[in-house]
Amino acid sequence: MFRSPLESEVSMNQKHLKDQKLTKETAINKSGEDFVTCIYVAKIAHFFHAITTTWSKNLTSHTLCIIVEHLSEETHFTCKIDLKSWQFWGKKGLKSFKVGEKRADIYWDLRSAKFSNRPEPVSDYYVALVSEGEMILLLGDQNKEAFKRTKSRPTMVDAALVHKKETVYAKKCFCTRTMVGQGKKQHDITIESVLSGPFDPAMQISVDGTVLIRIMNLHWRFRGNEKVFLDNVPVEIFWNVHDWLYSGPNSGPGTFIFKQGIGKFEDKYSDSAGYINDEISDLQSPCTEFCHFLYAWKTV
Repeated sequence: MFRSPLESEVSMNQKHLKDQKLTKETAINKSGEDFVTCIYVAKIAHFFHAITTTWSKNLTSHTLCIIVEHLSEETHFTCKIDLKSWQFWGKKGLKSFKVGEKRADIYWDLRSAKFSNRPEPVSDYYVALVSEGEMILLLGDQNKEAFKRTKSRPTMVDAALVHKKETVYAKKCFCTRTMVGQGKKQHDITIESVLSGPFDPAMQISVDGTVLIRIMNLHWRFRGNEKVFLDNVPVEIFWNVHDWLYSGPNSGPGTFIFKQGIGKFEDKYSDSAGYINDEISDLQSPCTEFCHFLYAWKTV
């Protein structure tokens, strides 16, 4: 039976929220790795596939890893791109592979990519997945250049982003962007830990500059969840900042989950195949479910 990457990821994070176990991401980030992972569901060669993209960076490496996985078979293809290559031409390339009996191609051009302190580029790049003349997935802002090089056309069914996880480092103010709300619009998320008194830590969560959640007495409410509405769409926000308050420096991150959709969190994710099928049946809906896992590491 197929096990989606979503199933193990959600189970791991639910466990972290409940019993403070050390997650895999916690162990990785003790060595200083920064990453952003996105999982898309897309139609390739008449079947739906999970496409996982991971931008990761540490002191010795900077890579993009793309995994294309069939949703009903235990088959996958992996493409790894070295972003720290000293060879200029190595940042532009093409890899081909088979999806069933059909050919698929991954094109990329990162020669002019601009980066911030995050592992993924900010602008001036593209990464494109093409099959049967259709643009299955396109990352980056150089759309015109990507379509010209690949000689492809837009796909009939757009890829759906269903899952994102990432690490963020800061002293007290953590920022990210997430695709929630009507039409899966990008929203700016800011999480700020503050002191309302000498011994009274507090936290607030803002979306597009508006404070939606303010938590006083964080010592008592270091773990919890609240529902907010963005563009009239319900979004549940879960948090667990136990390690911020009761552990030593760099011992563990604050964990946040932004989940879009209606229904109980545990019930909806108890069966990964059902979750994926729901996403497939509603790929073009503006209100498909989406989860964003954020690991917020405090720096000294």
